[in-house]
Amino acid sequence: MRSSQSSLIIVAATALVLTACSTAPKPASNARSLSAPTQPTLSQRDGRYFKLQDEKAAEEIVLYALGLLGTGYRFGGNNPEAGLDCSGMVRYIVQEVSGQTLPHNAAQIADMTRPISVAELRPGDLVFFNTLNRRHSHMGIYMGDGRFVHAPNSRSQIRIERLDNTYFRPRIDGARRIVASLN
Repeated sequence: MRSSQSSLIIVAATALVLTACSTAPKPASNARSLSAPTQPTLSQRDGRYFKLQDEKAAEEIVLYALGLLGTGYRFGGNNPEAGLDCSGMVRYIVQEVSGQTLPHNAAQIADMTRPISVAELRPGDLVFFNTLNRRHSHMGIYMGDGRFVHAPNSRSQIRIERLDNTYFRPRIDGARRIVASLN
């Protein structure tokens, strides 16, 4: 039963993302073409914040995150084969989408991205939590409808949670945007 519920959530979340777009997104690929030249899509602008410049970046971030559901947790992990922690997951996805690298630390990523209010969250934005009695000690990727994808801890796998979950709601520590097209 639990597996069918997870599958249903994944299908529903994917359908939500796809129907919210005016055109169907390209399927996410885990391999980047080495022969095609790529232009950097992550740049430092507005004095200090990184922003993705590609209009499809928010969709791709959510699709990559959904593609990692069920991936094992590993503290300090930076690839899906070995396992990922929360900042490793975000770092991996941004690198796959843009070819650019963020730090492997939630607080450092928060410092490099533009603060927004939780009410402004849109799919592809980042959500931060205070889970260890320090700011920005945990993070995830917002996917819409009050849900986010994250790598919770060593006893679990990458999964979807609700922001209004009794554990996460009081620990929300901020929201950040890295996608310029969603200003």
